[in-house]
Amino acid sequence: MRRRIPRWSDVEPLLGFGEFHLDPVERRLARVSDIADLRRIARRRTPRSVFDYVDGAAEQEVSLARARAAFRRVQFDPRVLRDVGNVDTSATILGQRASLPLVLAPTGFTRMMNHEGESAVARVAARAGIPYALSTMGTTSVEDLAAAAPDATLWFQLYVWRDRDASEQLIRRAEAAGFQALMLTVDTAVAGARLRDVHNGLTIPPTLRLRTLADMATHLGWWFNLLTTEPLEFASLRSSGGTVAELVNKLFDPTMTLPDVEWLREKWSRPLIVKGIQSVADAEAMADRGVEAIVLSNHGGRQLDRAPTPLELLPSVVAAVGDRVEVYVDTGITNGADILAAVGLGARAALVGRAYLYGLMAGGEKGVQRAVDLLREEFVRTQQLLGAASLAELEPGRVSLRACEA
Repeated sequence: MRRRIPRWSDVEPLLGFGEFHLDPVERRLARVSDIADLRRIARRRTPRSVFDYVDGAAEQEVSLARARAAFRRVQFDPRVLRDVGNVDTSATILGQRASLPLVLAPTGFTRMMNHEGESAVARVAARAGIPYALSTMGTTSVEDLAAAAPDATLWFQLYVWRDRDASEQLIRRAEAAGFQALMLTVDTAVAGARLRDVHNGLTIPPTLRLRTLADMATHLGWWFNLLTTEPLEFASLRSSGGTVAELVNKLFDPTMTLPDVEWLREKWSRPLIVKGIQSVADAEAMADRGVEAIVLSNHGGRQLDRAPTPLELLPSVVAAVGDRVEVYVDTGITNGADILAAVGLGARAALVGRAYLYGLMAGGEKGVQRAVDLLREEFVRTQQLLGAASLAELEPGRVSLRACEA
C-alpha cells in the first residue's frame, strides 16, 4: 500500500466546525436537537423558581409522569411503499386551516419566563400558521397582543372570576380586539398544591429575598431583562402580588356550575372551547350545551394529582361526542410524534405549553420558533415513516396504546 501526504482539499470536508453564528442565542439554539435540549438550556438560563414553575406539577407530580408514560406506550402501525415525498400536515380547527394540528396553549406569567413574553409566542404562532391562546393570567393585554401579532389566530382563555361583571368586561375586550375563540378553563376551582413553588417561595412578581439575591449572581441576564423592561404584572387583573395559589383562591370562583357555561354561551357568539374535561360524562354535558370544542386536560398535571390521563381518556370521549364537538388533548407532549399519536387516537388537535416555554426561556422568540420547528420536523418525519400522505389516512388502528408494561 502506497502512502501519501494528505492535501488540504482532502482534509477540509472532514472538519466538522459547522456554521459559526455571531448571535449568541442562535449559537445556543444551533446545538438543540429536541425539546429536552431546550429544557436543559432553560434550566441553566433562568432562576430555579422560574424554571420549576414551568417544569413542575402538583403534589407528587404523578399525573404528569403518567401522561408522559402514556405517550411512551403509543404504538404506530406503519404502511410501506406509500408516496410520502410530500405530506400534508394540515388540519381544520374551528373551521380554519392550521398548518399542523397544534395549538400553543395558554400559560400564565409568560413574561416571567422571558421578557419577550406572549408577544413573541404569538408572532411565532402567526408564522407557523397555528392558533395561540392568551391566558387570563397573562402579562400582555388582549389589545397589545393583537397589535403585536395582527396576522395570528388568537384565542382567549378565561377563568371565571368571583366578579362576573369584570369577567364580562374582559370577554368584551377580547371580542373587540378580534380574538376568534374563547377557551373556558374549568379545572381550577381552587389552586393545586404545586410543591416546587412552595419550596422555592415563588411570588408574582418575584420577591427579592436573600436566596433570590444569591440566585441573581448566576442569572444576571434574566434579572437585567426583568428590571429594565416594563414591570412584570398581570394585564387583565386588578389585583396582583402574592403566591400563585393565593391569587387563584382570591380571584377565581369555586362556585361555578353548568349554568355558568350556559351564561357564557349566551355572552360569547364566537366558538367556545371548554378546557379541563376529564370524563366522558362531562364531555357529554359540554356537547349538550352547544360548545364547539373541548380540551381533555388535567392542567399539565398541575391541579389534581392522580387525575385521569388525557391521552388514555381520548378514544372513549371521541366515541361519545366526537361527532358533536371537536376534541383536543394536552399534557405530556414533548415530541411531534406525540401530536401525531393524539390525532391518530381521535383528537382534532393537541395543545402544548411547556415545550414552547422551554424554548422561550432558552432563547426568547427564537427559542419558541426552534421549539415549534422541532415539533414540526418530528411530526413530518413520523407521518412519513407511518406511510400517511395526509392526516385523513390515519384510519382507526394506525395508532394504538400498548398495555401497561411491568
